[in-house]
Amino acid sequence: MAFTTIKTTQKQFLEQYLRGTDRSLTSRQADSLFGIKNLRARITELRQSGLVVRKDRTQEGFTKYMLFYRDWE
Repeated sequence: MAFTTIKTTQKQFLEQYLRGTDRSLTSRQADSLFGIKNLRARITELRQSGLVVRKDRTQEGFTKYMLFYRDWE
């Protein structure tokens, strides 16, 4: 999937893909599935916008990211 045909930014796409789901994503998966070369930078952008991102390790030792919804009420 190339981002030249998608009308959202990579940050917006990642938020929609991860928010409210139990999905996680590694850099390798982000690159092969969606063409996102620098996942860590996109995750930093999500954190800077106030979203809660959890970082964990896979059994193979790769970093995986998950997005959590924070209820402010």
